[in-house]
Amino acid sequence: MVIAEVSIAPLGTGSTSISGYVADCHKILQQQQEVQYQLTPMGTILEGDLDAILGLIRKMHEIPFAKGAGRVSTAIKIDDRRDKNASMEKKLASVRNKI
Repeated sequence: MVIAEVSIAPLGTGSTSISGYVADCHKILQQQQEVQYQLTPMGTILEGDLDAILGLIRKMHEIPFAKGAGRVSTAIKIDDRRDKNASMEKKLASVRNKI
C-alpha cells in the first residue's frame, strides 16, 4: 500500500485563488473507489495501489489546463513501504502513541 501526497497548483490564471481548481480535482477522486484520500490545507493525501494513484494524479494534473491555466506545477511525495502494511491512520497512530 502506497501513501502519497500531491499538490497541484495552476499558474497563469490571473487569480491567486486556487480553491476552485482543488475542488474540481477532488471531483475526480469522488468518482472513483480504488484510492482513499484526504484533503489537507496544503495538499491531498492518497492511499492505495501505486499505479492507481499515479493514474489519478495524471487526471488531476490535467484539470487546471482544461480550465484555462497556462501552466501547472504538480508536486508529488510517495511513501512506498514494503516491509509492513502501512496506511494513513497507522502512520498517525504511530506518532500519537509516541506523544
